[in-house]
Amino acid sequence: MRCHVCGGVLQATVTDMPFKTGPRAIVILKELPVLHCGNCGEYLIEDPVMEKVETILAGVQHGAELEVVHYAA
Repeated sequence: MRCHVCGGVLQATVTDMPFKTGPRAIVILKELPVLHCGNCGEYLIEDPVMEKVETILAGVQHGAELEVVHYAA
């Protein structure tokens, strides 16, 4: 697969990624499978993974300012 920003090759990798879920709330998803462009540094989250991310984010505590959650495939 090619990067939509620079056309470089995307490589499958696992990373930790923050998601802002409110004005003062951040959820860090650990060990998230993504595609990464080694040329420009762009990340791409594939649709099935993003669907699970949305489910995980919907289930976090909304009163927490920071929460760390492991993404389990």
